[in-house]
Amino acid sequence: MLPGMAGQGDGMDVTAGTRGSRLSEYAEMTGPVERGKAGTRPDESASSPPSENPFASSLDEEVARVRREFAVRLGEFRRTAVLVPVDERGVPLTGDHGGVRWIFAFSGEAALARYALARGEGDRVWAYQGWLGARLLDAAVPAVGVPCGVALDVGGAGVLFPPVAGVVPDGVAVDVAGWRGVAR
Repeated sequence: MLPGMAGQGDGMDVTAGTRGSRLSEYAEMTGPVERGKAGTRPDESASSPPSENPFASSLDEEVARVRREFAVRLGEFRRTAVLVPVDERGVPLTGDHGGVRWIFAFSGEAALARYALARGEGDRVWAYQGWLGARLLDAAVPAVGVPCGVALDVGGAGVLFPPVAGVVPDGVAVDVAGWRGVAR
């Protein structure tokens, strides 16, 4: 379980008699994917019928704003070198939550130190490697073989990069039809 995520339940929600996983929540963050065209998104204005409800319009605008902000963070992450704590064999530190394995990455030594202190392990030496965010998402995530994303600055004011289309390769994105859970 990721620190700061206690009390999140077992990862399953029951809504109107249907049962869905938390993975669907991650997929909703990135928007719909056209199933015939991997990696493409439909025009949002064409997919949203006009609404007479001002609250719905306001909500649509807020969702669009949050998606734009996430896309900016994703782009910055992909271009940035981050620290990935590793064990004695060089295996990245991970945690499982909500049916997803999360590779822990940190924006710098200060963020890693805060995490170590929060775990009560500030007195031990933490081995880490420098990875480009794009390498984590495009190479490390597919190599895991289970739904996997990256948790940046976990335990702090971080961000999650979930295993969905537009974030990780389509072959390992849980919201793309045909996902098999293995790297292609």
